Amino acid sequence: MKTKLFLTLSLIFAFALLVLPAIAQNTRQAAGAPKSIRVDVSKDKVGGESKQFLSVVGNWSVVEDEGKKVLAVDGREWLRGNPARNLAENARAIYGSRHEDFVDNVKAFAYFPYSVAKEIPDFQNGEITVKFKMISGKLDKCAGILFNLKPNGDYLTIRFNGKEDNLVLWKFVKGTRSFVKRGTENKPLELNKWYEIKVVTKDANIEGYLNGEKLIEFVWTEPISGKIGLWSKTDSLSYFTDFTVTLASK
Repeated sequence: MKTKLFLTLSLIFAFALLVLPAIAQNTRQAAGAPKSIRVDVSKDKVGGESKQFLSVVGNWSVVEDEGKKVLAVDGREWLRGNPARNLAENARAIYGSRHEDFVDNVKAFAYFPYSVAKEIPDFQNGEITVKFKMISGKLDKCAGILFNLKPNGDYLTIRFNGKEDNLVLWKFVKGTRSFVKRGTENKPLELNKWYEIKVVTKDANIEGYLNGEKLIEFVWTEPISGKIGLWSKTDSLSYFTDFTVTLASK
């Protein structure tokens, strides 16, 4: 009887030695795995603003495209110097008591529409991806990702412009827009088709991708940190979907 008990306990002990380290390793890997957040507008009302994004500049609304709800920016009624109607309220929701400086700076960029993802308080290291579809635009056909948005309204964006066929990194600082880096080659894209932009950051390093191909590499002046969202320009009519944020493991 004692022999059987001894053998049973020995088997249990040996099994524990084999299994528990594997469980612990899997637990550590799961804890350190990158965290992905998909900003979904599928439950938002068509024709209204999204509850997932705050419209800061321009006309942003949820529309239906091929049976799927997507976020649209409509610049066809664009007027220079015309930010979103509820700019002050949305700025207050983003930055609280510091919103006045933000509003003053945003007005200088009123012909560059953008909206802010509400559930991402501070994006630093990781990836941002979004699918976009250019519909129309006489002046521009733009779609992009906004990131590094600061309380004073400064930000960075990597955007594609169908008028120029290029991916470009721009900076918006103290009321002035400045060119930073152009993609390594032009990529003509058709209207009314879905494509993907991706931004990857690590500390101050920035990478920009179009349809999985890296076209931009740049080192910013300081580590990336700030709010993120979607971006457009002047009279562009563009659709966005599958906005996904993957936060790098710490």
